[in-house]
Amino acid sequence: MFHRSRHRLTAGATLRSFVLVTLVLVGTIGMASAAAQQATPQAGAVTLEWLGWSHFRLTSPTGKIILINPFVENPDSPVTLEDITAADLIFAADGHPDEIGSTVEIAQRTGAKVFAPGELNSWFIEQGVPEEQIPVRFSSPGDRYTFDGITLRMVGSIHGSGLPMPTAQNPYGGPASGVFITFENSWTVYFAGSTAATTDQAMWAEMYKPDLAILPLSGAREPMDFAKQAELVMTGNPDLAMVMPHHHRVDPQPGETTVAEAQAAVDALGLNMQITEPELGQVYNFTK
Repeated sequence: MFHRSRHRLTAGATLRSFVLVTLVLVGTIGMASAAAQQATPQAGAVTLEWLGWSHFRLTSPTGKIILINPFVENPDSPVTLEDITAADLIFAADGHPDEIGSTVEIAQRTGAKVFAPGELNSWFIEQGVPEEQIPVRFSSPGDRYTFDGITLRMVGSIHGSGLPMPTAQNPYGGPASGVFITFENSWTVYFAGSTAATTDQAMWAEMYKPDLAILPLSGAREPMDFAKQAELVMTGNPDLAMVMPHHHRVDPQPGETTVAEAQAAVDALGLNMQITEPELGQVYNFTK
């Protein structure tokens, strides 16, 4: 059964960023089983799967697999480390444990390349990631990396980057970051990392024109901060068709910010945008 994801387009946006949501079996066991399997890319489409917290798996139209913040052991994860059997590239936004996740283990097992801030790269090497799997050793916000027709552009993030196990050689994880990923079909996603709202996001929106923005909605996030990020990423960017949250729980704990609160803030700013809350066990397909 197929449904188009429920969202409103920004003013002047077109239907070029068509979104097809593939629903899978209902229920915890069904969702976990489906999420554990690698998505089969639709012809010409990018697939996206939310695996809980800020862990996303994207598969390019040619089958390249990119993992973002592979915190496999997050409290809502539908997969285990053993389920992650293939990856071509891992992006880790900063040095915090829930961003690093299982980057080291997955890189060692799959041979995936790692794209992360330079100081964090040095820590990864110290922890056992082969140096040849880190193609841009001293990467920082403002840098890019291109492989097999896919371009990743690292940008800044207003956030910390303390390491879970700092060492004498690598006491800190370097600058926190976000990333713009442009796939072979020219479709672009902005993963903001754990940033607070920053006017830089308006500049990046004009530069890279993302079709999807994945913005942080952590437990204590001020709803208007989320809404302002959505507004900034719409700047000069009529292609923005969807906004998703990350870092949130499937069932928010008491006192945690909810998607409904973030939506109310978006509406208060007068934005014509419906937040699309990702669901575990769904595969989202995007075409330009």
